[in-house]
Amino acid sequence: MNTVQSRASESALTDAELRLLEAQLRGRRLDIDRELGGLAQTLVEVREARGAESVDDEHDPEGPTLSSEWSRIHGVHGELAAASEAVEAALERIASDSYGVCTRCGQPIGFARLEARPEATLCIECARAAER
Repeated sequence: MNTVQSRASESALTDAELRLLEAQLRGRRLDIDRELGGLAQTLVEVREARGAESVDDEHDPEGPTLSSEWSRIHGVHGELAAASEAVEAALERIASDSYGVCTRCGQPIGFARLEARPEATLCIECARAAER
């Protein structure tokens, strides 16, 4: 058996592993949706506060300006939206039986990597190569 065949047979996901990873992804999606909902409400509140004529945004001695708070929350919202898309894409790969296969080399990603990053699209070797 060559190295590629050995790696493929050692790293293929079992049904139990796939179910576990799918449950983790679904839980992560719920967590992200909750966080996005909370941030959306906070963005509305900051937007309303920024629009108030009595607010002196640039001279607030109590803490960060509303503009900087808006930027921070908007950035976190963008990161969560991207994470949500990655989780949704992973769930779609599960549904299409393409989950757990490296999109770069076509080899199995491996349970340990997917357990750490269930939305991963690259095996560890390809992920390391992409970082270089």
